[in-house]
Amino acid sequence: MNLKHRFFKLKRDLNRWSLLLLLILAVVSVPILTIGLKLFDGPGESWNHILEYVLFDYLKNSFLLALFCSIIVILFGVTTAWLVSRFEFPFRKQLEWLLILPLSVPAYIMAYAYAGVFGYSGLFSKLMGAFGIGDFRIEVMNIYGLSLVLSISLFPYVYVSSRTFFLAQATNLLEASRMLGISEFKSFFKLIFPLARPAIIAGLVLVLMEVLNDYGAASYYGVSTFTTGIFRSWFSLGEPETAIYLSAILLLIVFGLILFEKWQRRHLNFTSAKTSKQNYNSRLKPKKANQLWFTVICFIPVFLGFVLPVIQLIIWVEQTFSKVWTFEFISITLESFGIAFLTASVTVLVALLLLFFTRWNKIELLKTSSKLGVLGYAIPGIIIAIGVLIPSLYIDKWLIEKNITSKLILNATLIALVYAYVVRFLAVAYQPLESSSLKIDRSLSDSSKVLGKGNFKTFFKIEFPLIRAGLLSAFILVFIDILKELPLTLIMKPYDVNTLAVKSFEYASDEMVSSAALPSLLIILTALIPAIFLNKLLLKNASNS
Repeated sequence: MNLKHRFFKLKRDLNRWSLLLLLILAVVSVPILTIGLKLFDGPGESWNHILEYVLFDYLKNSFLLALFCSIIVILFGVTTAWLVSRFEFPFRKQLEWLLILPLSVPAYIMAYAYAGVFGYSGLFSKLMGAFGIGDFRIEVMNIYGLSLVLSISLFPYVYVSSRTFFLAQATNLLEASRMLGISEFKSFFKLIFPLARPAIIAGLVLVLMEVLNDYGAASYYGVSTFTTGIFRSWFSLGEPETAIYLSAILLLIVFGLILFEKWQRRHLNFTSAKTSKQNYNSRLKPKKANQLWFTVICFIPVFLGFVLPVIQLIIWVEQTFSKVWTFEFISITLESFGIAFLTASVTVLVALLLLFFTRWNKIELLKTSSKLGVLGYAIPGIIIAIGVLIPSLYIDKWLIEKNITSKLILNATLIALVYAYVVRFLAVAYQPLESSSLKIDRSLSDSSKVLGKGNFKTFFKIEFPLIRAGLLSAFILVFIDILKELPLTLIMKPYDVNTLAVKSFEYASDEMVSSAALPSLLIILTALIPAIFLNKLLLKNASNS
């Protein structure tokens, strides 16, 4: 009887929005389903060799990278977030947003810049020569240098999540600890740090997923990781089956990180009592000597993560501008921006449909499962690329066999590339839209429907004007992410199409790293927009608390 009741309830609640929502979820899930199904075909011929000789290296290097990066990003991210949130010191306001800027420098570009800085004729060698220390060099093209490069590029994830928490912390607990004679240092480690653990881990998980997704920096520094192994299996060995098996292991690691973050948030759900705005963190003014130290401490990651690599890139641009700035380069730039614009528009549209189809659908199970549609950002780009390549190739073969077409219309085309981008960055567009829509009073929509207006009319007349800021935010964030994306683009791009990210990687791979500076600098300058926007958003949220 219970089963019969559920069936009739499902039949009653099923509507066209439910079917359209299912369609979107099915289309977005294809890459992951492909990876899962292809596992049943078995591995390639070299799988046993990989198990015996190189899989341990992939695991070891990936683990060491994750460990080293975790230590460095927590050290940089949490320390700077606490200092700018809790204390008043010179240039604090400027450093607040400058500390986000390293996020605008993709890790592979940071890797090229640091290889140049510490190269034989780089800035570091010249500086040592000026002090009469000509033989002293620092070798960065190893796993330790890669860990530093990835960390200083990604620590803003931890900085932003930690700072969001610190800005929202009520001061009553800190005041109570001070009244008990506990120092600021002890209060931080005994009280604030444990409370901030869920926020810190949320940022750290994002960092680790980016570390596992990295290909450009690891490949350039010669460090074998899962991502480089997948590329090698697919392109060098010509074994997509082996690449799929490695992708599945990497996917399990990523999902393990996601589950760990969810578990951590569930078990460490701390809150701080709120009474009034005046109770929130009032910044302390330390002694002048400490103020100077705080400024220096906060400037170090800004210098390492933005100033130094940008200086190196500017030097290279000055040396190679006339050679790189050609009609072909201008064409690549326009192509890159055009693809990013097109894909960002499509991604925002799909995110919008996913959000509102979920609301208009009446089946509770589908409302919950709609979150699966935005898991793409947690999945490395190379896995999504493989998951798109295989089914698109099957469809093209079927179309050719049926004489519907005589050439490939999906595989290695702009259609497949845009589709892969949409799957990868749907979550980036979805989050700002969801945040904006949650601020809309539901009574407005309900009143419109009571007056006989349908979902679409209600959306265009009432809801759409109220979420325009979220739409713009979503578009900008997706645009920049697509412009920076390397592993997915390397695999998926059509042969006659190029992007700034791929061009900079090609220059670096051909030992023309100085020529990679101009496309790299263009990417960074464009990526500065969301970095500055993110800081304004943080301050706005803090002031509204």
